[in-house]
Amino acid sequence: MLSTMQDVPLTVTRILNHGMTIHGKSQVTTWTGEPEPHRRTFAEIGRRAAQLAHALHDELGIDGDQRVATLMWNNAEHVEAYLAIPSMGAVLHTLNLRLPAEQLIWIVAHADDKVVLVNGSLLPLLAPLLPHLPSIEHVVVAGPGDRSALEGVTPRVHEYEELIAGRPTSYDWPELDERQAAAMCYTSGTTGDPKGVVYSHRSIYLHSMQVNMAESMALTDKDTTLVVVPQFHVNAWGLPHATFMTGINMLMPDRFLQPAPLADMIERERPTHAAAVPTIWQGLLAEVTAKPRDLSSMANVTIGGAACPPSLMEAYDKLGVRLCHAWGMTETSPLGTMSNPPAGLTAEEEWPYRITQGRFPAGVEARLAGPGGEHLPWDGESAGELEVRGPWIAAAYYGGADGGELRPEDKFSEDGWLKTGDVGVISPDGFLTLTDRAKDVIKSGGEWISSVDLENAIMAHPDVAEAAVVAVPDEKWGERPLATVVLKEGATADYGALKTFLAQSVAKWQLPERWTIVPAVPKTSVGKFDKKVIRKQYADGELDVTQL
Repeated sequence: MLSTMQDVPLTVTRILNHGMTIHGKSQVTTWTGEPEPHRRTFAEIGRRAAQLAHALHDELGIDGDQRVATLMWNNAEHVEAYLAIPSMGAVLHTLNLRLPAEQLIWIVAHADDKVVLVNGSLLPLLAPLLPHLPSIEHVVVAGPGDRSALEGVTPRVHEYEELIAGRPTSYDWPELDERQAAAMCYTSGTTGDPKGVVYSHRSIYLHSMQVNMAESMALTDKDTTLVVVPQFHVNAWGLPHATFMTGINMLMPDRFLQPAPLADMIERERPTHAAAVPTIWQGLLAEVTAKPRDLSSMANVTIGGAACPPSLMEAYDKLGVRLCHAWGMTETSPLGTMSNPPAGLTAEEEWPYRITQGRFPAGVEARLAGPGGEHLPWDGESAGELEVRGPWIAAAYYGGADGGELRPEDKFSEDGWLKTGDVGVISPDGFLTLTDRAKDVIKSGGEWISSVDLENAIMAHPDVAEAAVVAVPDEKWGERPLATVVLKEGATADYGALKTFLAQSVAKWQLPERWTIVPAVPKTSVGKFDKKVIRKQYADGELDVTQL
Protein backbone atom coordinates (compact mmCIF):
# COMPACT_ATOMS: atom_id res chain seq x y z
CA MET A 1 0.00 0.00 0.00
CA LEU A 2 1.36 3.44 -0.98
CA SER A 3 0.72 6.70 0.83
CA THR A 4 -1.54 9.47 -0.45
CA MET A 5 1.09 12.16 0.15
CA GLN A 6 2.47 14.43 -2.55
CA ASP A 7 5.98 13.59 -3.72
CA VAL A 8 7.66 17.03 -3.52
CA PRO A 9 11.45 17.02 -3.94
CA LEU A 10 13.46 18.35 -1.01
CA THR A 11 15.77 20.83 -2.74
CA VAL A 12 17.88 23.90 -2.02
CA THR A 13 15.56 25.76 -4.40
CA ARG A 14 12.71 25.39 -1.93
CA ILE A 15 14.90 26.79 0.84
CA LEU A 16 15.81 29.75 -1.40
CA ASN A 17 12.22 30.54 -2.39
CA HIS A 18 10.93 30.17 1.16
CA GLY A 19 13.62 32.40 2.67
CA MET A 20 13.30 35.23 0.17
CA THR A 21 9.49 35.36 0.43
CA ILE A 22 8.39 34.26 3.92
CA HIS A 23 11.49 35.71 5.60
CA GLY A 24 12.32 38.40 3.07
CA LYS A 25 13.02 41.05 5.73
CA SER A 26 15.68 38.99 7.54
CA GLN A 27 19.19 40.22 6.90
CA VAL A 28 22.69 39.15 6.00
CA THR A 29 25.08 41.65 7.57
CA THR A 30 28.68 41.57 6.32
CA TRP A 31 31.39 43.19 8.43
CA THR A 32 33.50 45.51 6.28
CA GLY A 33 35.96 47.08 8.68
CA GLU A 34 34.31 50.41 7.88
CA PRO A 35 32.11 52.45 10.26
CA GLU A 36 28.99 50.80 8.81
CA PRO A 37 28.70 47.11 7.89
CA HIS A 38 26.97 46.05 4.67
CA ARG A 39 23.37 44.86 5.00
CA ARG A 40 21.29 42.89 2.51
CA THR A 41 17.83 41.40 3.07
CA PHE A 42 16.93 37.81 2.28
CA ALA A 43 14.64 39.13 -0.46
CA GLU A 44 17.59 40.98 -2.03
CA ILE A 45 19.81 37.90 -1.63
CA GLY A 46 17.20 35.83 -3.47
CA ARG A 47 16.88 38.29 -6.34
CA ARG A 48 20.65 38.55 -6.71
CA ALA A 49 20.94 34.74 -6.61
CA ALA A 50 18.62 34.66 -9.63
CA GLN A 51 20.81 37.23 -11.39
CA LEU A 52 23.90 35.16 -10.61
CA ALA A 53 22.22 32.04 -12.03
CA HIS A 54 21.39 33.91 -15.26
CA ALA A 55 24.99 35.09 -15.52
CA LEU A 56 26.43 31.63 -14.93
CA HIS A 57 24.07 30.08 -17.49
CA ASP A 58 23.89 32.75 -20.20
CA GLU A 59 27.40 34.19 -20.01
CA LEU A 60 29.61 31.46 -18.58
CA GLY A 61 27.96 28.36 -20.06
CA ILE A 62 26.94 26.55 -16.88
CA ASP A 63 24.04 24.47 -18.18
CA GLY A 64 24.21 21.21 -16.20
CA ASP A 65 25.91 19.78 -13.17
CA GLN A 66 29.26 21.46 -13.79
CA ARG A 67 31.22 22.37 -10.68
CA VAL A 68 31.38 26.06 -9.76
CA ALA A 69 34.06 26.73 -7.15
CA THR A 70 34.17 29.47 -4.56
CA LEU A 71 37.30 30.87 -2.92
CA MET A 72 35.57 33.33 -0.63
CA TRP A 73 35.19 34.61 2.91
CA ASN A 74 31.88 34.50 4.78
CA ASN A 75 29.84 37.28 3.19
CA ALA A 76 26.60 38.05 1.36
CA GLU A 77 27.96 37.20 -2.09
CA HIS A 78 29.02 33.78 -0.86
CA VAL A 79 25.49 33.19 0.47
CA GLU A 80 24.13 34.10 -2.98
CA ALA A 81 26.41 31.48 -4.53
CA TYR A 82 25.31 28.92 -1.91
CA LEU A 83 21.71 29.32 -3.09
CA ALA A 84 22.03 30.03 -6.81
CA ILE A 85 24.50 27.35 -7.90
CA PRO A 86 22.67 24.27 -6.53
CA SER A 87 19.24 25.68 -7.43
CA MET A 88 20.16 25.98 -11.11
CA GLY A 89 21.33 22.34 -11.15
CA ALA A 90 25.08 22.98 -10.91
CA VAL A 91 27.29 21.92 -8.01
CA LEU A 92 28.73 24.36 -5.48
CA HIS A 93 32.34 23.49 -4.62
CA THR A 94 33.75 25.49 -1.71
CA LEU A 95 37.56 25.71 -1.72
CA ASN A 96 39.44 25.80 1.57
CA LEU A 97 41.59 28.91 1.28
CA ARG A 98 43.91 27.66 4.05
CA LEU A 99 45.05 24.51 2.25
CA PRO A 100 48.55 24.33 0.72
CA ALA A 101 48.77 25.35 -2.94
CA GLU A 102 49.50 21.81 -4.13
CA GLN A 103 46.37 20.48 -2.43
CA LEU A 104 44.18 23.23 -3.92
CA ILE A 105 45.55 22.44 -7.39
CA TRP A 106 44.84 18.73 -6.87
CA ILE A 107 41.30 19.38 -5.58
CA VAL A 108 40.29 21.72 -8.42
CA ALA A 109 41.50 19.18 -10.99
CA HIS A 110 39.82 16.28 -9.21
CA ALA A 111 36.48 18.13 -9.03
CA ASP A 112 36.90 19.45 -12.60
CA ASP A 113 35.82 22.98 -11.64
CA LYS A 114 34.84 25.21 -14.58
CA VAL A 115 34.29 28.56 -12.86
CA VAL A 116 35.74 30.03 -9.67
CA LEU A 117 34.16 32.88 -7.71
CA VAL A 118 36.80 34.66 -5.64
CA ASN A 119 36.96 37.60 -3.26
CA GLY A 120 39.31 40.34 -4.43
CA SER A 121 41.37 40.12 -1.25
CA LEU A 122 42.19 36.48 -2.11
CA LEU A 123 43.53 37.13 -5.61
CA PRO A 124 47.16 36.93 -4.41
CA LEU A 125 46.35 33.36 -3.35
CA LEU A 126 44.48 32.35 -6.53
CA ALA A 127 46.49 34.06 -9.27
CA PRO A 128 49.69 31.96 -8.93
CA LEU A 129 47.59 28.79 -9.07
CA LEU A 130 45.72 29.60 -12.29
CA PRO A 131 48.47 28.38 -14.69
CA HIS A 132 48.11 24.99 -12.97
CA LEU A 133 44.28 24.92 -13.15
CA PRO A 134 43.48 24.11 -16.80
CA SER A 135 39.84 23.22 -16.06
CA ILE A 136 39.05 26.79 -14.91
CA GLU A 137 37.53 28.75 -17.80
CA HIS A 138 36.20 31.80 -15.92
CA VAL A 139 37.22 33.77 -12.84
CA VAL A 140 34.56 35.98 -11.20
CA VAL A 141 35.89 38.56 -8.73
CA ALA A 142 33.77 40.04 -5.93
CA GLY A 143 34.65 42.80 -3.51
CA PRO A 144 37.72 44.98 -2.98
CA GLY A 145 41.23 43.85 -3.89
CA ASP A 146 44.07 44.53 -6.32
CA ARG A 147 43.17 43.00 -9.72
CA SER A 148 46.66 43.42 -11.16
CA ALA A 149 47.58 39.87 -10.14
CA LEU A 150 45.17 38.61 -12.84
CA GLU A 151 46.89 40.38 -15.73
CA GLY A 152 47.73 37.94 -18.49
CA VAL A 153 45.91 34.92 -17.05
CA THR A 154 44.27 32.45 -19.43
CA PRO A 155 40.74 32.23 -17.93
CA ARG A 156 38.34 35.06 -18.72
CA VAL A 157 38.01 37.46 -15.79
CA HIS A 158 34.68 39.01 -14.79
CA GLU A 159 33.59 41.47 -12.13
CA TYR A 160 30.82 39.97 -9.99
CA GLU A 161 28.67 43.11 -9.84
CA GLU A 162 29.09 43.87 -13.53
CA LEU A 163 28.33 40.28 -14.46
CA ILE A 164 24.97 40.17 -12.66
CA ALA A 165 23.92 43.79 -13.28
CA GLY A 166 20.74 44.23 -15.34
CA ARG A 167 19.90 40.53 -15.44
CA PRO A 168 16.41 39.29 -14.48
CA THR A 169 15.74 39.07 -10.74
CA SER A 170 13.73 35.86 -11.13
CA TYR A 171 14.83 32.52 -12.57
CA ASP A 172 12.94 29.55 -13.93
CA TRP A 173 14.59 27.14 -11.53
CA PRO A 174 14.53 23.54 -12.81
CA GLU A 175 12.67 20.84 -10.89
CA LEU A 176 15.60 18.74 -9.69
CA ASP A 177 15.88 15.22 -8.36
CA GLU A 178 16.44 15.62 -4.62
CA ARG A 179 19.19 12.98 -4.78
CA GLN A 180 21.16 15.10 -7.26
CA ALA A 181 24.46 16.65 -6.17
CA ALA A 182 24.07 20.15 -4.71
CA ALA A 183 27.45 20.88 -3.15
CA MET A 184 30.79 19.30 -2.46
CA CYS A 185 33.55 19.77 0.06
CA TYR A 186 36.93 18.07 0.40
CA THR A 187 38.40 16.80 3.63
CA SER A 188 41.55 18.53 4.81
CA GLY A 189 43.74 15.67 3.63
CA THR A 190 45.62 14.99 6.86
CA THR A 191 46.41 11.50 5.53
CA GLY A 192 46.75 10.94 1.78
CA ASP A 193 44.94 13.04 -0.81
CA PRO A 194 41.91 15.09 0.25
CA LYS A 195 38.64 13.23 -0.30
CA GLY A 196 35.54 14.74 -1.89
CA VAL A 197 32.19 14.52 -0.11
CA VAL A 198 29.17 15.28 -2.30
CA TYR A 199 26.01 16.52 -0.59
CA SER A 200 22.60 15.99 -2.17
CA HIS A 201 19.70 18.46 -2.17
CA ARG A 202 17.86 16.01 0.07
CA SER A 203 20.69 15.73 2.59
CA ILE A 204 21.07 19.52 2.80
CA TYR A 205 17.32 20.01 3.27
CA LEU A 206 17.06 17.39 6.03
CA HIS A 207 20.26 18.60 7.70
CA SER A 208 18.92 22.17 7.70
CA MET A 209 15.76 21.00 9.43
CA GLN A 210 17.85 19.28 12.11
CA VAL A 211 20.04 22.36 12.69
CA ASN A 212 16.85 24.34 13.36
CA MET A 213 15.32 21.87 15.80
CA ALA A 214 15.06 22.75 19.48
CA GLU A 215 17.37 19.87 20.43
CA SER A 216 20.04 21.32 18.13
CA MET A 217 20.68 25.07 17.77
CA ALA A 218 17.05 26.11 18.41
CA LEU A 219 17.28 29.39 16.50
CA THR A 220 14.36 31.45 15.12
CA ASP A 221 13.86 34.63 13.09
CA LYS A 222 14.28 36.58 16.34
CA ASP A 223 17.94 35.46 16.46
CA THR A 224 21.11 36.62 14.77
CA THR A 225 23.89 34.08 14.32
CA LEU A 226 27.53 35.12 13.98
CA VAL A 227 28.82 32.64 11.40
CA VAL A 228 32.53 32.47 12.16
CA VAL A 229 32.97 28.87 11.00
CA PRO A 230 34.09 29.28 7.37
CA GLN A 231 31.68 28.69 4.52
CA PHE A 232 34.38 26.51 2.97
CA HIS A 233 34.28 24.22 6.02
CA VAL A 234 31.37 21.74 5.74
CA ASN A 235 28.93 24.37 4.43
CA ALA A 236 29.57 26.57 7.49
CA TRP A 237 28.09 23.77 9.61
CA GLY A 238 24.88 24.07 7.58
CA LEU A 239 24.02 27.55 8.86
CA PRO A 240 23.56 29.45 5.55
CA HIS A 241 20.88 26.99 4.42
CA ALA A 242 19.33 26.58 7.87
CA THR A 243 19.04 30.35 8.34
CA PHE A 244 17.27 30.82 5.01
CA MET A 245 14.85 28.07 6.01
CA THR A 246 13.74 29.83 9.21
CA GLY A 247 14.66 33.50 8.75
CA ILE A 248 17.57 33.62 11.20
CA ASN A 249 19.61 36.77 10.61
CA MET A 250 23.26 36.22 9.69
CA LEU A 251 26.25 38.26 10.78
CA MET A 252 29.16 37.43 8.46
CA PRO A 253 32.71 38.43 9.50
CA ASP A 254 34.22 38.34 5.96
CA ARG A 255 38.01 38.44 6.40
CA PHE A 256 37.88 40.02 9.87
CA LEU A 257 38.42 36.86 11.92
CA GLN A 258 40.89 38.19 14.47
CA PRO A 259 39.79 38.44 18.13
CA ALA A 260 39.59 42.25 18.23
CA PRO A 261 37.19 42.75 15.27
CA LEU A 262 35.11 39.75 16.41
CA ALA A 263 34.72 41.36 19.84
CA ASP A 264 33.80 44.67 18.20
CA MET A 265 31.17 43.15 15.93
CA ILE A 266 29.59 41.21 18.81
CA GLU A 267 29.36 44.34 20.93
CA ARG A 268 27.94 46.42 18.08
CA GLU A 269 25.64 44.01 16.23
CA ARG A 270 24.45 42.02 19.27
CA PRO A 271 24.27 38.48 17.83
CA THR A 272 22.43 35.96 20.00
CA HIS A 273 24.34 32.91 18.73
CA ALA A 274 27.68 32.09 17.17
CA ALA A 275 29.51 29.07 15.78
CA ALA A 276 33.26 28.39 15.56
CA VAL A 277 36.07 26.08 16.65
CA PRO A 278 37.60 26.31 20.18
CA THR A 279 40.68 28.25 19.07
CA ILE A 280 38.45 31.17 18.01
CA TRP A 281 36.83 31.34 21.45
CA GLN A 282 40.17 31.01 23.23
CA GLY A 283 41.46 34.01 21.27
CA LEU A 284 38.29 36.01 21.92
CA LEU A 285 38.48 35.25 25.65
CA ALA A 286 42.04 36.58 25.82
CA GLU A 287 40.92 39.70 23.91
CA VAL A 288 37.97 40.57 26.16
CA THR A 289 40.03 39.76 29.26
CA ALA A 290 42.62 42.33 28.19
CA LYS A 291 40.08 44.83 26.82
CA PRO A 292 36.54 44.12 28.08
CA ARG A 293 33.63 44.20 25.59
CA ASP A 294 29.93 43.53 26.06
CA LEU A 295 29.25 39.93 24.98
CA SER A 296 25.96 39.67 26.89
CA SER A 297 23.76 39.35 23.78
CA MET A 298 25.50 36.13 22.74
CA ALA A 299 23.71 33.70 25.03
CA ASN A 300 24.62 30.54 23.11
CA VAL A 301 27.64 29.39 21.17
CA THR A 302 27.97 26.19 19.16
CA ILE A 303 31.53 24.92 19.47
CA GLY A 304 32.93 22.02 17.47
CA GLY A 305 35.74 20.87 15.21
CA ALA A 306 37.81 19.86 18.25
CA ALA A 307 37.18 19.07 21.90
CA CYS A 308 36.35 22.13 23.99
CA PRO A 309 38.40 22.31 27.21
CA PRO A 310 36.03 22.37 30.22
CA SER A 311 38.04 25.31 31.57
CA LEU A 312 37.02 27.32 28.49
CA MET A 313 33.35 26.51 29.12
CA GLU A 314 33.69 27.65 32.72
CA ALA A 315 35.35 30.93 31.70
CA TYR A 316 32.52 31.77 29.29
CA ASP A 317 29.89 30.74 31.85
CA LYS A 318 31.24 33.56 34.01
CA LEU A 319 30.66 35.96 31.08
CA GLY A 320 27.07 34.74 30.65
CA VAL A 321 27.86 32.93 27.40
CA ARG A 322 26.96 29.24 27.22
CA LEU A 323 29.19 27.05 25.05
CA CYS A 324 27.45 24.01 23.60
CA HIS A 325 29.56 21.12 22.32
CA ALA A 326 28.76 19.69 18.90
CA TRP A 327 30.46 16.86 17.03
CA GLY A 328 30.57 16.20 13.32
CA MET A 329 32.74 15.74 10.25
CA THR A 330 32.86 16.75 6.60
CA GLU A 331 31.32 13.34 5.94
CA THR A 332 28.36 14.03 8.29
CA SER A 333 27.30 17.41 6.80
CA PRO A 334 28.44 17.94 9.72
CA LEU A 335 25.85 17.76 12.53
CA GLY A 336 26.26 14.47 14.41
CA THR A 337 25.60 15.38 18.06
CA MET A 338 24.73 18.38 20.26
CA SER A 339 25.35 18.45 24.02
CA ASN A 340 22.07 19.87 25.27
CA PRO A 341 21.51 18.23 28.69
CA PRO A 342 18.25 16.46 29.52
CA ALA A 343 15.45 18.46 31.10
CA GLY A 344 14.93 18.95 34.81
CA LEU A 345 18.56 19.13 35.94
CA THR A 346 20.34 21.68 38.09
CA ALA A 347 23.39 23.49 36.72
CA GLU A 348 25.60 21.12 38.71
CA GLU A 349 23.77 18.08 37.37
CA GLU A 350 24.00 19.41 33.79
CA TRP A 351 27.77 19.73 33.83
CA PRO A 352 28.66 16.05 33.16
CA TYR A 353 26.41 16.21 30.07
CA ARG A 354 27.77 19.54 28.83
CA ILE A 355 31.35 18.26 28.65
CA THR A 356 30.33 15.33 26.44
CA GLN A 357 30.13 15.69 22.66
CA GLY A 358 26.35 15.39 23.01
CA ARG A 359 23.35 13.31 22.07
CA PHE A 360 22.52 11.84 18.68
CA PRO A 361 19.47 13.28 16.86
CA ALA A 362 16.87 11.05 15.22
CA GLY A 363 18.61 11.31 11.83
CA VAL A 364 21.90 9.82 13.06
CA GLU A 365 22.31 6.18 14.06
CA ALA A 366 25.46 5.29 15.98
CA ARG A 367 27.36 2.25 17.13
CA LEU A 368 30.77 1.48 18.65
CA ALA A 369 33.13 -1.07 17.10
CA GLY A 370 35.73 -2.88 19.19
CA PRO A 371 39.22 -3.91 18.03
CA GLY A 372 37.86 -7.08 16.43
CA GLY A 373 34.92 -5.35 14.81
CA GLU A 374 32.50 -6.45 17.52
CA HIS A 375 29.73 -4.01 18.48
CA LEU A 376 30.06 -2.65 22.01
CA PRO A 377 27.28 -1.74 24.45
CA TRP A 378 26.15 1.79 25.26
CA ASP A 379 27.20 1.58 28.90
CA GLY A 380 29.35 4.70 29.21
CA GLU A 381 32.43 2.54 29.75
CA SER A 382 33.07 0.37 26.67
CA ALA A 383 35.33 2.35 24.33
CA GLY A 384 35.42 1.72 20.60
CA GLU A 385 35.52 3.42 17.22
CA LEU A 386 32.38 5.41 16.48
CA GLU A 387 30.46 4.39 13.36
CA VAL A 388 27.41 6.32 12.10
CA ARG A 389 24.83 6.29 9.33
CA GLY A 390 21.91 8.48 8.33
CA PRO A 391 20.32 10.58 5.56
CA TRP A 392 22.96 13.33 5.71
CA ILE A 393 25.98 11.05 6.16
CA ALA A 394 28.29 10.07 3.30
CA ALA A 395 28.30 6.52 1.95
CA ALA A 396 31.42 6.95 -0.22
CA TYR A 397 33.87 9.52 -1.61
CA TYR A 398 33.74 11.28 -4.97
CA GLY A 399 35.66 9.57 -7.74
CA GLY A 400 36.70 12.65 -9.68
CA ALA A 401 36.94 13.85 -13.26
CA ASP A 402 37.93 10.40 -14.54
CA GLY A 403 34.31 9.28 -14.64
CA GLY A 404 32.60 10.86 -11.70
CA GLU A 405 31.89 7.60 -9.91
CA LEU A 406 31.77 7.43 -6.13
CA ARG A 407 34.68 5.41 -4.79
CA PRO A 408 34.44 3.32 -1.63
CA GLU A 409 37.19 3.57 0.95
CA ASP A 410 38.21 1.70 4.05
CA LYS A 411 36.39 4.39 6.02
CA PHE A 412 33.10 2.59 5.31
CA SER A 413 32.06 -0.74 6.79
CA GLU A 414 30.84 -3.61 4.65
CA ASP A 415 27.26 -2.83 5.67
CA GLY A 416 27.57 0.86 4.78
CA TRP A 417 28.34 2.66 8.04
CA LEU A 418 30.86 5.53 8.15
CA LYS A 419 33.90 4.64 10.26
CA THR A 420 34.68 8.00 11.85
CA GLY A 421 38.13 7.31 13.27
CA ASP A 422 36.96 8.76 16.60
CA VAL A 423 37.25 6.63 19.72
CA GLY A 424 34.81 7.05 22.58
CA VAL A 425 31.99 5.76 24.75
CA ILE A 426 28.21 6.22 24.59
CA SER A 427 25.99 6.44 27.66
CA PRO A 428 22.77 4.42 27.91
CA ASP A 429 20.78 7.57 27.08
CA GLY A 430 22.79 8.29 23.93
CA PHE A 431 25.40 10.87 24.97
CA LEU A 432 28.73 10.51 23.17
CA THR A 433 32.04 11.15 24.91
CA LEU A 434 35.06 11.04 22.62
CA THR A 435 38.32 10.09 24.23
CA ASP A 436 40.55 10.51 21.19
CA ARG A 437 41.08 10.06 17.50
CA ALA A 438 42.08 6.46 16.77
CA LYS A 439 45.36 7.69 15.29
CA ASP A 440 46.09 9.91 18.34
CA VAL A 441 45.49 7.43 21.19
CA ILE A 442 48.71 6.85 23.15
CA LYS A 443 49.36 3.12 23.55
CA SER A 444 51.62 2.88 26.59
CA GLY A 445 52.61 -0.53 27.97
CA GLY A 446 49.47 -2.15 26.61
CA GLU A 447 47.18 0.54 28.09
CA TRP A 448 45.52 3.46 26.30
CA ILE A 449 46.02 7.08 27.34
CA SER A 450 43.65 9.72 25.99
CA SER A 451 45.55 12.69 24.57
CA VAL A 452 42.35 14.78 24.79
CA ASP A 453 41.94 14.10 28.52
CA LEU A 454 45.54 15.14 29.16
CA GLU A 455 45.15 18.30 27.06
CA ASN A 456 41.99 19.36 28.88
CA ALA A 457 43.61 18.79 32.26
CA ILE A 458 46.74 20.79 31.32
CA MET A 459 44.66 23.65 29.87
CA ALA A 460 42.83 23.95 33.19
CA HIS A 461 46.05 25.43 34.64
CA PRO A 462 45.66 29.22 34.92
CA ASP A 463 49.01 29.86 33.19
CA VAL A 464 48.27 27.70 30.13
CA ALA A 465 46.74 29.09 26.92
CA GLU A 466 46.89 25.89 24.84
CA ALA A 467 48.25 22.38 25.13
CA ALA A 468 48.55 19.51 22.68
CA VAL A 469 49.65 15.99 23.61
CA VAL A 470 51.03 13.40 21.17
CA ALA A 471 52.46 9.93 21.40
CA VAL A 472 56.22 9.59 20.96
CA PRO A 473 58.34 6.39 20.88
CA ASP A 474 59.59 5.03 24.19
CA GLU A 475 62.01 2.09 24.56
CA LYS A 476 60.36 0.70 27.68
CA TRP A 477 56.65 1.41 27.16
CA GLY A 478 56.36 1.56 23.38
CA GLU A 479 54.78 5.02 23.46
CA ARG A 480 54.58 7.81 26.02
CA PRO A 481 52.90 11.23 25.96
CA LEU A 482 54.73 14.39 24.96
CA ALA A 483 53.06 17.59 26.23
CA THR A 484 53.52 20.72 24.12
CA VAL A 485 52.38 23.79 26.02
CA VAL A 486 51.66 27.41 25.11
CA LEU A 487 51.85 29.68 28.16
CA LYS A 488 49.75 32.79 28.56
CA GLU A 489 51.55 36.11 28.19
CA GLY A 490 53.54 36.85 31.33
CA ALA A 491 53.03 33.36 32.79
CA THR A 492 55.91 31.70 34.64
CA ALA A 493 54.80 28.10 35.30
CA ASP A 494 57.58 25.55 34.87
CA TYR A 495 57.37 21.89 33.90
CA GLY A 496 57.50 20.65 37.48
CA ALA A 497 54.61 22.89 38.49
CA LEU A 498 52.57 21.77 35.48
CA LYS A 499 53.20 18.10 36.21
CA THR A 500 52.27 18.57 39.87
CA PHE A 501 49.06 20.32 38.84
CA LEU A 502 48.27 17.56 36.36
CA ALA A 503 48.78 14.88 39.03
CA GLN A 504 45.72 16.21 40.85
CA SER A 505 43.40 14.89 38.12
CA VAL A 506 45.36 12.27 36.16
CA ALA A 507 46.60 8.82 37.15
CA LYS A 508 50.31 8.80 37.95
CA TRP A 509 51.19 6.34 35.19
CA GLN A 510 49.63 8.65 32.58
CA LEU A 511 51.66 11.74 33.55
CA PRO A 512 53.96 12.89 30.70
CA GLU A 513 57.69 12.74 31.33
CA ARG A 514 58.45 14.81 28.21
CA TRP A 515 57.48 18.49 28.08
CA THR A 516 58.14 21.41 25.76
CA ILE A 517 56.98 25.01 25.68
CA VAL A 518 56.15 26.34 22.21
CA PRO A 519 54.98 29.76 20.96
CA ALA A 520 51.92 28.21 19.27
CA VAL A 521 50.39 24.80 18.64
CA PRO A 522 50.39 23.98 14.90
CA LYS A 523 46.86 24.07 13.46
CA THR A 524 45.20 22.44 10.47
CA SER A 525 43.36 24.48 7.85
CA VAL A 526 40.17 24.28 9.93
CA GLY A 527 41.75 25.21 13.27
CA LYS A 528 42.34 21.77 14.80
CA PHE A 529 45.61 20.83 16.51
CA ASP A 530 47.86 19.42 13.75
CA LYS A 531 49.44 16.57 15.67
CA LYS A 532 51.22 15.06 12.69
CA VAL A 533 53.31 18.27 12.54
CA ILE A 534 54.19 17.98 16.24
CA ARG A 535 55.19 14.33 15.84
CA LYS A 536 57.42 15.23 12.90
CA GLN A 537 58.99 18.15 14.79
CA TYR A 538 59.82 15.78 17.63
CA ALA A 539 61.22 13.11 15.28
CA ASP A 540 63.37 15.72 13.52
CA GLY A 541 64.73 17.08 16.80
CA GLU A 542 63.18 20.52 16.28
CA LEU A 543 61.59 20.73 19.73
CA ASP A 544 63.42 21.70 22.91
CA VAL A 545 62.14 18.82 25.06
CA THR A 546 62.74 18.50 28.80
CA GLN A 547 62.40 15.02 30.31
CA LEU A 548 61.40 14.92 33.96
